[in-house]
Amino acid sequence: MVPRRWSLVGREPERKAFTTVLDETGYNGFLLFGEPGVGKTRLAEECLAVAVGRGHAVGRAVATGAAAQIPLGAIAHLLPDGVDLSDPVAGFATAVRLMSRAYSATARLVLLIDDLHLLDTASALLLRQLMETGAVFLVGTVRSDASSEESVVTLGRGDAVHHADLAPLTWREVHELLQCALAGHVHRETVDRLHAASGGNPLYLSELVRGALAEGRLTNDGEIWQLATTELLPVTRRLTDLIRHRLATVAPCGRRLLDVLALCGPVSVADLESDPGTHALDELERAELVTVVREGRRTYACLAHPLYAEVLPAGITEGWRREILREQANRLERTGSRRREDAMRLASYRLAGTGTADPALLLQAARLAAYGDDHARALVFLRAIPEQALTFPALLLLGRTLSEAGRPQEAEEVLCRADKCAATESRALAVALARTHNLIWCRGASREEAVAANDAARDRVTSAAGLWALRVNEANMLSSLGHHTESLGLLDGMPDGEPPPEDIAGVAAWTAAAATRSSALSFLGRSEEAVRWAERAVALCARAGAEGRSRSPHEAAARSALVLALTESGRLEEARVTAERAYTDPGAAPTGWQRTLLVFPLARNALMAGRPASARRWYAEIARDTRPQAVVIRPLALAGLAAAAALQGDVRAAEAALAEHAGLAAPVHVPEERLGEAWTHVARGDQEAARTVLRAAATEARERGQFSSETVLLTDLARLGVAAEAAGRLAELARTGGPFTAARARLATALATGDQGGLTAVAGDLDRMGASLLAAEAASAAAELWRRSGNPRQASAAAARAAASAALCEGARTPMLQAADAAVPLTAREREVAILASEGMPSKDIAAKLTISVRTVDNHLQRVYAKLGVSNRRELAGWLRRTTA
Repeated sequence: MVPRRWSLVGREPERKAFTTVLDETGYNGFLLFGEPGVGKTRLAEECLAVAVGRGHAVGRAVATGAAAQIPLGAIAHLLPDGVDLSDPVAGFATAVRLMSRAYSATARLVLLIDDLHLLDTASALLLRQLMETGAVFLVGTVRSDASSEESVVTLGRGDAVHHADLAPLTWREVHELLQCALAGHVHRETVDRLHAASGGNPLYLSELVRGALAEGRLTNDGEIWQLATTELLPVTRRLTDLIRHRLATVAPCGRRLLDVLALCGPVSVADLESDPGTHALDELERAELVTVVREGRRTYACLAHPLYAEVLPAGITEGWRREILREQANRLERTGSRRREDAMRLASYRLAGTGTADPALLLQAARLAAYGDDHARALVFLRAIPEQALTFPALLLLGRTLSEAGRPQEAEEVLCRADKCAATESRALAVALARTHNLIWCRGASREEAVAANDAARDRVTSAAGLWALRVNEANMLSSLGHHTESLGLLDGMPDGEPPPEDIAGVAAWTAAAATRSSALSFLGRSEEAVRWAERAVALCARAGAEGRSRSPHEAAARSALVLALTESGRLEEARVTAERAYTDPGAAPTGWQRTLLVFPLARNALMAGRPASARRWYAEIARDTRPQAVVIRPLALAGLAAAAALQGDVRAAEAALAEHAGLAAPVHVPEERLGEAWTHVARGDQEAARTVLRAAATEARERGQFSSETVLLTDLARLGVAAEAAGRLAELARTGGPFTAARARLATALATGDQGGLTAVAGDLDRMGASLLAAEAASAAAELWRRSGNPRQASAAAARAAASAALCEGARTPMLQAADAAVPLTAREREVAILASEGMPSKDIAAKLTISVRTVDNHLQRVYAKLGVSNRRELAGWLRRTTA
């Protein structure tokens, strides 16, 4: 159930500005400007709550057109008794005198006037006098297009009134607001669509969400919210009424322009002005219904809000719609399609207006749509091409698009047709790459089937570059299926030098090889080498992009490899930031399988860092994106989802993920998948069953040469009470592994030998790497050992460190964290004394400030030192910085 009142998100700067203005002498007003629905009233109400908290009286009035017909009609209920308004001059003077006595600069009446621009003149004049006497502090909301209204000018003039403009919410703010409102994770594509449709307007956003929920289009699979279809979003009656009211006063010639923009999107101003005339467009722009944009020599118009395009078409008749589209198509053809997107627009107009279009135009439009990852639109164009006109390029693009759209069997059939038409080496190679990608990533084919499809192209691919591309492709397939040593062997002889950025084919091949090599090295435990190869691949893609080349299709693979390698090398926080920055970039975030490639190492990073809530979100997104086809990555996602849920203590969700995992007919299972099963046993309370699973999985990982996975599995075995069993092999792995492997080996050794100092040291190392859960467990174990050996100060210090690290772990529950929960908290007075002492304040000054004796201050400090395991004020300051950062 979506709450009626949504959280206030993205308005903290304005809230802080209000607090500053309210507290500062010399200000008597705070006006909020913004478009309807942007959240002015919601923020103003929050401002009133702040005022109440600071000891001010508050009042509220709503200005309306009806109330404006009566002098003081909007604020009459706020005036004190005894004010006689039959004589306005005397009445004003009495009101000012009485209210000035009742309120002062330190305890003013903070008065909210909603829709201030509708306030009558008499009310505005009286409020102005009350503001100038200091009795009233005005908070007003003003529609952005009404700043010149007389009441706004009267009450908003001068430096004593602060003006704040509320902008629409950003993508990140919409994401945060949706997660708060829906009380769960929201899929990236759903955030994209809702942000685009609402334009960041909170009111429009809430109505879109309510409409989608009511019609069953916004659903939750138990883990993540997602819009179920790509159709137009349902618009609620309230939202429709709001928009229609906004459009009701538009003249017929202006409505014609709006209809054109609703159906055709941005249109050249020159084209629009040739029809009803310049004045109609000017009027629409002044009414903020249309926006005119100038980019270089081009000037075009578009609807001021995306939702207008959702509502307006409902009032357009079919005949009028076809006429508009035919007319726009004819204009585009007359003027020539000069911009890249013109082909898509022209093809869309022709199909919608006449039902047909030139096959060459449809293919060009489909290519542009596919390049922009709009696979649904690309399929519309491709399906409109007559069967007899489906040339090799059209078949190849159709096969790729079907694969990206999650229809792998249809894709395989079309690509086989394309293969029969592939008369040249380059075409045979293109089909082989597309088929193997579809077989591995989308259909979940076996190794034998995918390799056979790759080998079949060798009869027609004979050039050195072509054969190398097939070899890299096979290496990538083998690495994806867990055969990392074989994959690395195929890449022997890879050219060390990078191709020039202008060599598009060379950049693609080298990037694919480097990304594959990096991933294989990571899983083989050679993380430092892996980082170097991935960094080079990402840098090459960046150079190619900087020179205006098209984005490499392997850029997502390179970034994925980098996140994986950084995690394996112990740079977990850097890996997280790298991945999340790419994922949340509204302008360049990957889509489709490329997004899945990026999200998987991000999910694994969160699990290894000990952030189960984040890991659960990412794994759930992968699981949802890859249904119903059983792609190679989906089993790992479901296993990771089970492990993350189990670490949160959610046994039911963990079991549900494992049940789905068990039903997969996947071509390969890797040992690391069994982490989900093991941690579900732990959540049920059966650690022995978990240890049995981990032993078997670690043995299998070793036999298959998957040393990174073996390290993870053995570390978890050590965490479950049998560190001596895992320590020796982990020490062997540390000889060739990176810093993270070495730290985990030291953790197991210290646990096995009961080395308090070793555990304390490795806790610090793991904490610096970003492995917060392992750090918390190491410190917790150290605390218990120090306690048993009769060293309470060291025990308290270790327990405090464990608590600080555990606080970063999103509620993770593991057996080793039990000791961390026993850390003795500071009392309120002890924390107060500790903060003042850490700031360098002498005990004498602390005593005076808190009105207690110096001896009491010193006694509090000694108890603080004992609880936190510190010895002096400098160490205390360091501890407080670490725990409050």
